[in-house]
Amino acid sequence: MVDESTTKNIAYFIFIISFFVMVYFILNQARHNRKSSVEVNAPKVAGSDQMGGGAKDPTAFEEPDDDALEEMAELLGEMDD
Repeated sequence: MVDESTTKNIAYFIFIISFFVMVYFILNQARHNRKSSVEVNAPKVAGSDQMGGGAKDPTAFEEPDDDALEEMAELLGEMDD
């Protein structure tokens, strides 16, 4: 049969190879995740993203209500106390 030290050496060799293969896959996945994260979280360039929607009721902004007029007068210092 095979000597005991030879069996240990073969087992160690297999463990070392599997360790390096595992490290390779982990580093490769980390590199992929980092690249994906950078692409997803990159700053937006003006015009590259689509902004959808608008005001739910655009006619609400045509005439200001009383609260808005009072707030505007307060900001302009036209309140009569």
